[in-house]
Amino acid sequence: MSNKKRLSFELESPTRWLAIAAGLLLTVTMPPAALASDNVPHRPFAYWADLPEEGQFVAGFVYEQSEAYHIWAGTQYHNVTQMSGGEHYGIDINQGYFALQYGLNDRWALDLNVGVTSEGWRYFDNGGIQAATGIMDWSFGVRYQIFNELTETNHPWVPTLTFRAGAVMPGTYSESFIFAPGNRTTAIEPELLLRKHFGWPGLGLYGDGLYRYNMTIGTSQYIIAAGLFQQIKGWEIDFGYKHLQTLSGSDIIWLGDPSTYNPNIIYPRDPRENNDAIQFGFSYTTAKRHWRYGFQLTSVVDGSNSDAKLWLGGSIDIPIGGKHRE
Repeated sequence: MSNKKRLSFELESPTRWLAIAAGLLLTVTMPPAALASDNVPHRPFAYWADLPEEGQFVAGFVYEQSEAYHIWAGTQYHNVTQMSGGEHYGIDINQGYFALQYGLNDRWALDLNVGVTSEGWRYFDNGGIQAATGIMDWSFGVRYQIFNELTETNHPWVPTLTFRAGAVMPGTYSESFIFAPGNRTTAIEPELLLRKHFGWPGLGLYGDGLYRYNMTIGTSQYIIAAGLFQQIKGWEIDFGYKHLQTLSGSDIIWLGDPSTYNPNIIYPRDPRENNDAIQFGFSYTTAKRHWRYGFQLTSVVDGSNSDAKLWLGGSIDIPIGGKHRE
């Protein structure tokens, strides 16, 4: 990856940030009408199965970047690498979002996830640099922890199981941008998250399943993820699989070489995006203050009407207050 130059995106001016903030408020009452690739803020490895302590606020920040040099138009695999000056350019995304949580009590918690995204590519415009920037699709939710394996001492087989009632609001980036960094639609998403220790000390499994109804355009998706984790003192290592399935929609149509067709694909209003990905991550939680530092990688290995993204990301979560404040 070090030999591949990415598109650079300038930080916005204070005036631009005020405009973005105003756009954030407008999205609540003026949902747009376009669909692109899935990109809702979401923590991996069933992280949301665990809740903050009662009265505890968790201030988190997540940074992610992705690159894709191939896409699937329908089920056909295509190379979208653009060569310029001896460098390789693909579809690149850089984004960051605040991931905030608050523990209401030992069963209930709230979360809010909001940030900014930028995407750029050259291939579809025959080498011309095109970019889209704005507030990413943002989400909020209420979580109820049905079971906690640490307190279910009479039932050792019971996992930590949490239900999340979530909602998604549209961002402010251009909805007409090819492979736009999100669906840009209002949505509701009920979700179940599970984590369970078994076997030798620190070993466990996780599971995460959600159904998303995109209210603006009337399509549905589901996402499932499952894998294993290993905890060693303050460290945790995670490895798993993730599947995204869109239940209806249209195929991306590949027209041919971008020197002949500009743009060289027909990107529909409702692409039926499906993909399979491998996920890996690790985190470290400090012993005294319980600050959590994380790293995650997601690689899309198969799909249709999708791009073959490689996501890299880092996160930090800082708990503040709570019943056991130190």
